[in-house]
Amino acid sequence: MAEQTHVLFVEDDDVIREATQLALERDGFAVTARPDGLSGLEAFRARRPDIALLDVMVPGLDGVSLCRRIRDESTVPVIMVSARADSIDVVLGLEAGADDYVTKPFDGAVLVARIRAVLRRFGHASGADRGTEEAPAVTAGVLAFGDLAVDTEGMEVRRAGQPVALTPTEMRLLLEFSSAPGTVLSRDKLLERVWDYGWGGDTRVVDVHVQRLRTKIGQDRIETVRGFGYKLRA
Repeated sequence: MAEQTHVLFVEDDDVIREATQLALERDGFAVTARPDGLSGLEAFRARRPDIALLDVMVPGLDGVSLCRRIRDESTVPVIMVSARADSIDVVLGLEAGADDYVTKPFDGAVLVARIRAVLRRFGHASGADRGTEEAPAVTAGVLAFGDLAVDTEGMEVRRAGQPVALTPTEMRLLLEFSSAPGTVLSRDKLLERVWDYGWGGDTRVVDVHVQRLRTKIGQDRIETVRGFGYKLRA
């Protein structure tokens, strides 16, 4: 029997926490549920989950701070839960290292779909399922863009010879840009390819991740094409 996917769920509302845990368990997930950030961090360290689902407003250690602590120790995927889609908390959570977010109230089936989408993305971080587009010429699986080197086989990135630490989502995003340097990729296209969204999504997810990627590989490496999207400078 295949091992169950382990979800860490941190939520202070007892009704939401218990109902969501039951819903996830019915879908075959193993769930560790905690009511506050500090106990959530302890649970994370005691048994590394496959994915963490964190409510923004939890006591002790809020969800954004907890996300930062997790990201300091691990690249495990993180989904933030926010009560307001227009809240600054959404952006703060993404900037803290979250890979996606869902808003309350959420439908159980939609939540499961988002979790599975993130897990698929992390399970295919090499980008092997991205289609048949031609990639630039490579040398031993390494793409070079100025001082930036992307090893598409070893899943490593170096800038001026120094290793660059990327999360799996950031790596997927960079691979999309690297596969078509100089080509403008729309936010919707990136949502579809990187976040596995077969439906409309919030483009703030793309914008924040592009900004995070820029801070690591160089602010001028990814160009904004106003009204259209982004492209990688070759």
